[in-house]
Amino acid sequence: MRLLHFDHLNRLILTDFHGKPVPPYAILSHRWQKSEILFEDIASGEYKEKKDGYHKLLFCAKQAAQDQLQYFWIDTCCIDRWNSRERSRAINSMFRWYSNATKCYVFLSDVSVLAATDTPKRSDWEASFRASEWFTRGWTLQELIAPASVEFFSYEEHRLGDKSDLEQVVHEVTRIPLAALRNLPLDQFTRHERMHWADNRKTTEEEDIVYCLLGLVNVTMQANYSEGKDRARRRLQMEVEMADSIPSIIPFSRNDQFVGRESQIATLEAKLFADKHTTTMLAIVGPGGTGKSQLALELAYRTRWKNKSCSVFWVDASNKDSFDQSYTSIAQRLDIPGWDDEKTDTKQLVKLRLEQESEAHCLLILDNTEDISLGSSGLSAVRGADLTTYLPQSKRCSAVFTTTNSSLAKQVAFNTLIELHELTPDAARIMLENYLNTPVSSSEQQEAYLLLEELSRLPLAIVQATAYINATATTLQGYRSQLNTRNEHDVKQGSRKVGDRQQGWSAKSPVAATLFISLDEIRRMHALAADFLLLTACMAYKDIPLDLFDANSHSEREQAVQVLSRYALVTRRPEDSALDVHRLVHYGIREWLQQQDRMSQQTQHAFTQLLRVFPDHNHQNRSKWRRLLPHTNDGRYNEAEELFVQAMETRKRVLGKEHLSTLISMANLASTYEKQGRWKEAEELEVQVMEISLRWKQGRWKEAEELLVQVTEMSLRVLGEEHPNTLTSIANLASTYRKQGRWKEAEELEVQVTEMSLRVLGEEHPSTLTSIANLASTYRKQGRWKEAEELEVQVIETRKRVLGEEHPSTLTSMNNLAFTLKIQGRDEEALSLLETCWQLCHTVLGASHFYTKWSFASLNKWRANDNPLPNPHPPLPLLFNFLSRSIQHQHRGALIHTSNAILLALTILTFAQCHGRDAGFGEGDFRLPVVDARLV
Repeated sequence: MRLLHFDHLNRLILTDFHGKPVPPYAILSHRWQKSEILFEDIASGEYKEKKDGYHKLLFCAKQAAQDQLQYFWIDTCCIDRWNSRERSRAINSMFRWYSNATKCYVFLSDVSVLAATDTPKRSDWEASFRASEWFTRGWTLQELIAPASVEFFSYEEHRLGDKSDLEQVVHEVTRIPLAALRNLPLDQFTRHERMHWADNRKTTEEEDIVYCLLGLVNVTMQANYSEGKDRARRRLQMEVEMADSIPSIIPFSRNDQFVGRESQIATLEAKLFADKHTTTMLAIVGPGGTGKSQLALELAYRTRWKNKSCSVFWVDASNKDSFDQSYTSIAQRLDIPGWDDEKTDTKQLVKLRLEQESEAHCLLILDNTEDISLGSSGLSAVRGADLTTYLPQSKRCSAVFTTTNSSLAKQVAFNTLIELHELTPDAARIMLENYLNTPVSSSEQQEAYLLLEELSRLPLAIVQATAYINATATTLQGYRSQLNTRNEHDVKQGSRKVGDRQQGWSAKSPVAATLFISLDEIRRMHALAADFLLLTACMAYKDIPLDLFDANSHSEREQAVQVLSRYALVTRRPEDSALDVHRLVHYGIREWLQQQDRMSQQTQHAFTQLLRVFPDHNHQNRSKWRRLLPHTNDGRYNEAEELFVQAMETRKRVLGKEHLSTLISMANLASTYEKQGRWKEAEELEVQVMEISLRWKQGRWKEAEELLVQVTEMSLRVLGEEHPNTLTSIANLASTYRKQGRWKEAEELEVQVTEMSLRVLGEEHPSTLTSIANLASTYRKQGRWKEAEELEVQVIETRKRVLGEEHPSTLTSMNNLAFTLKIQGRDEEALSLLETCWQLCHTVLGASHFYTKWSFASLNKWRANDNPLPNPHPPLPLLFNFLSRSIQHQHRGALIHTSNAILLALTILTFAQCHGRDAGFGEGDFRLPVVDARLV
């Protein structure tokens, strides 16, 4: 939980109390307005520009101070809406946060009291108080019930009274029993009674009228903003009925129109828990659009109802972030101790719990499993751990995968492989009738049969066709006519290639035909919805944030999204303000844009939208980066090349060939050549970069010191000692002392930078961690091993919590600690840590990466006790040999990391002794603007 406060310099500070005791705090209840302060505004410092939000923030801070409370909480400011995992947790934690607040202030923006005193007469405001919209909104219900102390304030900040003073008025307005307003325990009221308290209330999202009840009925349920309020209510009712039974998570409502596939379901049900020794592994495989996820969903519901003692957990395995979030939800539902402690591996906790003998049967549905390596959703080149590592090994568990990848299906499904194709004629007919709003008459039976044959009885094509028929009131014959008269030349099979062919896609396929018929209609009738749909083609097909869709108002945007949902072209993601597009729909829209020669124009529009919402480099924006990065990889290397050539030539002319900025431009251009397979040109540039870097000499440190002293003094004078730029200057000056062996002077400055960074930036900020790591290095140089070890352990724990165990920076810290342990003679601990480091390097960077090879070589030497005084850094010739071989042999796996290695070498060599043992494994002493050449 994060809390706000103003420090002694009147700066707004957002503090994360995760894993720490939460101090007493006040909490704000309010109606959202247009200019609310968001989490990212706090990081950017632009919060004062949002007048309405800043007014409420100052009110809450002032009132909290009057009540002797330092900290306060406001939902828009304290929840990182870009962090999917955090949003998921917040929906189910909100009631508890309001319950635990010392004070709750209700800011009534529509109750105005123009009184000359601080205690206006009740007659001046009671009428507008009774009519306030605050009493009609869904989420404010729990904000009224949960806190022990609720105080009401007018827009002018006049205190009108508290929940106790005004209980009769509040009771008359809300019809909530007085006993509930007096904080009688909620278990004294039936769940059914509590649910009725929300009658006649409204929410912006229709499903929220259900989700706002979760805390009141003490139920945890994953939100799904595409199911509608009726399905959400049925799902909540089911959760309420089973609240005291075996825990499960199925984030989607049951598909009432599901038909067919009975033989496949029977086979799956018969095979569940069939393995008498370990987890039963099953897979549903087939081309896109054949209904794999729907079959898995039906299996999940049938299993839950038939086997009351079996938990069913739905896992989104489409990428690492989704997988992590799903496992966190499972851990929360199982109430595993430490599930919300970021120092722990939540996935491992879930695995161990489900393996326990005391646990009941468990069915895991791993949906959209296309790569078991769990590569990061943001950086596809980086490979993560195998997801099967986190599957429980128990005869009481079964895992069902859905995938289009037949090789993967055969790899994971040891027991049963279910292959899906088109539906049977009878199942297709029933599905068509179920999805249509009007019954199929006897005279239309033949038309229905012919239509289904033209749709090849594919579930996705049937869903899109019926969605169009329902939305436009078209007859079956009319729709068939449109299918038959579609111009085959609109999208040709031989169209320009936009990427790897998707399984199940053909420009002449039924899915293509139904998509383009709907697209034509949406373009004709709903211009904004059509713009949104075309924009999705230039984004990743999953998790497209609604912030990227620009409209004049929130309601306009919602209407456009609803149009696309009505035509079954997009789905809302559970718990996120984001959309998913089916792979085949995504691919088809790209093909259409290519045929219309609009891809370039649309890509430029997408680029503009990304620039509009993309955050700056502030560390607190990292959740937003992670959500947006998958949408930034466009592959326009030719255009990137032109820009990098211009930048390189300009920097050579203005700054000189050996300037750092020039070298970075050269490295970026080299990376662009690699992306185009132009290995020779890439090699020539990278060799130039290395040769220039090698010419830097130790003698330049005195020159650097003189310059940095001037910069530091100026920063202290103009910006102040706690400004981030001042801290950077001091840190860089300390580094020049280190390079000259002036350890005491370096230490004094590094202690100063570390203390100020902890105070100003926080313990999790990258600059703070770099400062601590540098201080540890200075202690190592002085033989102060214990002090170095303490700091290195601190850095590792924080980086694991914030970045994850597999992040390169975490591996750097683990490597450094291993060598510190080794030098103290603690060989077993050091060997174990270095072995872990090597294994993670192998997983994350690949076997051919020079760090992986160097770690392995060091490990072998340690095992042979052949290296009594270890060097904590890879020899630079090994790095250069690796780069050279990567280019000469055109090894794709190795080349992925070449540009980053070049920049790393550049940073090391430009600012450190060429062979100094301190110029090491990823720990940069200088704080530099890091350029990732992969992100063009």
